[in-house]
Amino acid sequence: MLLYGKLSSIIVNLILKISYMIFVQIASYRDPELIPTVLDLVDKAKNPESLRIVVAWQHDDNETLEPIKHLIEYMDIPYVESKGVCWARNLIQQQYNGEEYTLQLDSHHRFVQDWDEELINMYNQCKEMGSEKPLITGYLPHYDPDKEEFLQEVWKMNLEKFMEDGPMFFIPEPLTETYDNPIPSRFYSGHFAFTDGEFSKLVQHDPSYYFYGEETNIGVRAYTYGYDLYHPNKIVAWHYYTREKRPKHWDDHIIEGSDWSKLDNDSTNRHKKLFGMDGFEKLIDSVYNFGDVRTIEDYEMYAGIRFNDRYISEYTQNNLFPPNPIE
Repeated sequence: MLLYGKLSSIIVNLILKISYMIFVQIASYRDPELIPTVLDLVDKAKNPESLRIVVAWQHDDNETLEPIKHLIEYMDIPYVESKGVCWARNLIQQQYNGEEYTLQLDSHHRFVQDWDEELINMYNQCKEMGSEKPLITGYLPHYDPDKEEFLQEVWKMNLEKFMEDGPMFFIPEPLTETYDNPIPSRFYSGHFAFTDGEFSKLVQHDPSYYFYGEETNIGVRAYTYGYDLYHPNKIVAWHYYTREKRPKHWDDHIIEGSDWSKLDNDSTNRHKKLFGMDGFEKLIDSVYNFGDVRTIEDYEMYAGIRFNDRYISEYTQNNLFPPNPIE
């Protein structure tokens, strides 16, 4: 996949002697919010020159990148050729070039002032608390670009249930107290994840996943590679959830005659095989595999869940902070 765009941020880094770089990953599918998202991302950054923004631009013939072409590198993908969000995110991860940090986003966000400095400070706080590999992730509070409304709440992720197809289903809950440091989390958010750049090589998105299961897969694999999951303890950005009347991959690919449901079904079966669910023999994958720092069983104990029988401990059902107490 060819990569187009601005002068390499690595070269800019050398010229300006910036001490760090952030590899920003954005998978965008026919999203009118992409341009305002990138503009706000750059405008609100403390050090915008430290950002290397790579976009998987899945678009139709009427879309343009002109207002942000000077800010990004991008892969030009006609939307009819797209194979889903995890496929697109995997393409972006192949472009990692040694940046110190990485930030994965969707293409519909707004940001607080100096969001980059805030995230690096949180990351360092986690290090000071003893985490060797912090991963700051979570469901960001909602904004509405049409009404210019921004929810002023900090959220954590709770497990509502195991879905019939296998993945865990999460819902947000506002924090009722304030915290001085990032808070421990069991779960990973696909639309917001900040950690060391090596994550882009170690825990790559499995392109066989279509949509559901991405967050379960990456969260557990990250934990087995030694990453510690945390939620932000303050607002750093917002996410647009409802996106009414905006194009969705599955809607387009019904119209175009593609069998997206086959992609989704294959993805579901792969998930069950990886996690040994519903009688499927456990699959060992040589590329999109689990790490060897911790086991899946270690994660289950930490999170208070079991995959094979969809068990959720009372402690986890009560949405108390991890780790789950040993039963």
